[in-house]
Amino acid sequence: MAEDKKKPAKKAAKPAAEKTEKPAAGAASATATKKVAKPAADPAADAARKAAKKEAKKAAKQAARQATKQAAAPARAKPRPAPKPAAPPKPTQAPERTLKVTQIASPIGRQAYQRATLKGLGLNKIRRSRILEDTPAVRGMIEAVKHLVQVDAAS
Repeated sequence: MAEDKKKPAKKAAKPAAEKTEKPAAGAASATATKKVAKPAADPAADAARKAAKKEAKKAAKQAARQATKQAAAPARAKPRPAPKPAAPPKPTQAPERTLKVTQIASPIGRQAYQRATLKGLGLNKIRRSRILEDTPAVRGMIEAVKHLVQVDAAS
């Protein structure tokens, strides 16, 4: 397969007299424009060299980061406080009293705060119901949209 891709044979070599002549000072040299092929290197050695270069770059970057941290440390006046331990989650209790809220009218043409209140109650379509805790916050939301909802005591 490698033999199939060989380049065709080059033209006959130039006479020795032409090889020794130097081109004029302003003219570009024909040999200077040609790229010199590098000898084939071992792929394993090439990969090892690249890996070593990558590691050296990583180590230099880490050293620069450490130096920046150490330079900035004295400028900090107060030490950072230790993080507070996480509070245990509060146990959820079943609500003592609940309300069944049903949407009975459309929010189309209503003010933006009324549409937002319906979304906050979990209502977005007519005849859709939600069972909510009977808290002052929920009571206030219901009062804001009392003309759009129907309230029943769930328990």
